[in-house]
Amino acid sequence: MNSKVSFSFKSITPHFIAITIFLVVTIAFYNPLFFKNKSLNQNDVLQGDNAAQEIYEHRELTGGEALWTNSMFGGMPAYLISVDWSNDILYTVEAIISFNMPSSAQVTFLSMLCFYILLCVFKIRPYLAIMGAIAYGLSTFSIISIEAGHIFKVRAMAYMPLVLAGVHLVFHHPKKLLGLGLLSLAVTLEIKANHPQITYYLLLFCLIYGATQLWAVIKEKSYRQFIKNIAIILIAAIVGVGANFGKLWSTLEYTKYSTRGKSELTTTNAGKSGLDREYVFRWSHGIAESFTLLIPDFYGGASVQSLSDNSDLANELSARGMSKAQIRQQIQSVPTYHGDQPSVAGPVYLGSIIMFLFVLGLLFTDLKKTGYILLGTVLFLILSWGKNLESINYLFFDYFPGYNKFRSVSMAMSMVIMLIPLLGFIGLEKLISEGLDKVNQKKFLISLAASAGVCILFILGSGMINYSAPVDSQIGNVPDWFVNAIKSDRKNMLQGDAFRSFILIVLFSTALFFYLKNKISKPIFVVVGLLLITFDLFGVDRRFVNQENFVSSTKQVSIKPTGSDTRILQDKSNYRVLNLLNPWNEAQTSYFHHSIGGYHGAKMKKYQELIDHCLGTEVNEVIQGLRGQQLNMASQNVLNMLNTKYLKFGDQAQNVILNDQSFGNSWFISNVIEVANADEEIENTCSGVTRKTAVVNTSEFALKSSNFINPGNIRLDTYEPGNLKYTSNSNEDGLAVFSEIYYPEGWIVTIDGNPVQMIRANYVLRALEIPAGNHEIEFKFEPRSYFIGNKITMIFSLLVVFGFLGIIVVSIVKK
Repeated sequence: MNSKVSFSFKSITPHFIAITIFLVVTIAFYNPLFFKNKSLNQNDVLQGDNAAQEIYEHRELTGGEALWTNSMFGGMPAYLISVDWSNDILYTVEAIISFNMPSSAQVTFLSMLCFYILLCVFKIRPYLAIMGAIAYGLSTFSIISIEAGHIFKVRAMAYMPLVLAGVHLVFHHPKKLLGLGLLSLAVTLEIKANHPQITYYLLLFCLIYGATQLWAVIKEKSYRQFIKNIAIILIAAIVGVGANFGKLWSTLEYTKYSTRGKSELTTTNAGKSGLDREYVFRWSHGIAESFTLLIPDFYGGASVQSLSDNSDLANELSARGMSKAQIRQQIQSVPTYHGDQPSVAGPVYLGSIIMFLFVLGLLFTDLKKTGYILLGTVLFLILSWGKNLESINYLFFDYFPGYNKFRSVSMAMSMVIMLIPLLGFIGLEKLISEGLDKVNQKKFLISLAASAGVCILFILGSGMINYSAPVDSQIGNVPDWFVNAIKSDRKNMLQGDAFRSFILIVLFSTALFFYLKNKISKPIFVVVGLLLITFDLFGVDRRFVNQENFVSSTKQVSIKPTGSDTRILQDKSNYRVLNLLNPWNEAQTSYFHHSIGGYHGAKMKKYQELIDHCLGTEVNEVIQGLRGQQLNMASQNVLNMLNTKYLKFGDQAQNVILNDQSFGNSWFISNVIEVANADEEIENTCSGVTRKTAVVNTSEFALKSSNFINPGNIRLDTYEPGNLKYTSNSNEDGLAVFSEIYYPEGWIVTIDGNPVQMIRANYVLRALEIPAGNHEIEFKFEPRSYFIGNKITMIFSLLVVFGFLGIIVVSIVKK
């Protein structure tokens, strides 16, 4: 009995050590979060919090969920911003396995933990798996994304290895129940991370993996077990989808009305769904830019970086008589990046040591068994190149199901940074297992020569590279020597990092060689390997995420009302605000007000079309009118119909204009412009809508009349995000328009408690035919996707967690 207990303890000790190391590395990197009571300054997180403020306030006040919000773009479903679902138990699971760390540190720790599990499932010995896990968790792609606030993306990336581990267990582990439990939990957490693009790439790779397994089955003719494995995977997928059913249903329901859905306008590819091709491929990873996996500053690092005091630019400025203070100011923000993308926050650097191991993996692994990893690596590299390899990537965009729903194809690199270290450590495991005989020594030296040789090649051949960048022509009226100095610094950055990568590869490979030759012990090799990999990635990450990125109170800065906000907030009525300073890409206005603009990656398509066809034009006219002191809001009827009562163009109290031409919350109209299609609808909305005239597409909405003699009046009595109540008074039947965004799903509309049909007017607004007399009108947002989907979510979430725990208990008892 004692020997069994001792053996059991010995078998789990490496895993405890691994978790401890991951904790130490994570806490060291994010130390201001833990020891200085600071937070990471993340733009997208701040924007999201601003956009969700109305939802937060409603939740705190009522204890319920605001399923609709008017905080952005006139109004949109709140479950695209922030809604709590009945899967709290999954949040508890995440908190437990990540020691309830702050969100930024949590996703880095989870990345390490899940990749460690993946390597262990692939039978990599734990001390090697720890190295691979640290490399995956500290890859610059993840760290820079965290700093930008792309937490959902990195969380989805964190769970990718866990999903692959579950799939591999199902196919290659005799205890299928364990594979089912792990895969069900992994799929659940992956979908819950809520980044469909990352999950899409993962699914694509799983199809590649499955195809290679099928090919092996066809050759061996062992179909029965393959069918069982697929059945287990499908069960896990169903359970994972069920645990996220409400969110998935709501998102799919909304997608067809979002910018990813079909347009009805013939001028914008009517009938075609998905995003615009130019928009999708705007951020395409350069083909040569893939060398940043090995040499971080191959293309100059981030779009803008600070240079050292002894840089060529600093020396040139000094030679021309500038003071030290002036030089420091000039070199603080230098456009060092010279790659193909419009802008980058940093390179996709995986680590020079990891790239050495990848070459090692190519030579030492049996590609008949691991070829799917290489195939996936090549495929996702190609996909990340986007418009730089049109012949393949445009075919994917045009014909591959769902591919045109996602933007920034450079995100395909997320799969590359998982697959490269996976193949590398499989190769390293095989090398250590077989030892360093003559054949293996030759392969080892080839791997070293190939990876280190590339570094030497770029050191010696750096003068042959053109360091020009599109931004050079936009710097301003600067002399040629200024631009040439920047180019020289770009060259120095490449040379410096190429030499750095060369040294790291040589140091690691030397330690590995001595270990294989029994010249140093395993503990020494492990410590050296861990230190080198951590030093490598830690050092590059710190270029982009350092102490300056941690602030004492990020949120307090964003929520402090400006003078203009304070002035507007004195008005307690229901209205909207137009922030003339970058209205379509900021959400701070949404924290305090209902905004015409906002910040979101999936606006309603019709609202985006309204911006493109007329709203954007009106905003520009307002700006020009303010500059020329000839502002005429009476002619800006699209803004007026959206109840734009205030214009904000700065932070001071005097930077506010009251728009007394706004149509208000609701109004009766006298005349209807009947149109037959979407083109006519938006054209007439842009040019013909007034407070007395509405535009209705009668091919979709039948009207009893189009002329109304005595409109009457209507007022808003009660406002809640998803519940609006009005009172109307008219002598005759009329048509009322409401300054609320039309959305066909989930709204229950009643007049005196009786359900009625909502109409769309003026391309994006709601309208109702209202009979004569006094009436109470109510709009209530109660989407079935939430209320039914939430119950299903809760049931499957409990099934996932308790099912997984039960499987673990059964496995331990049997063992």
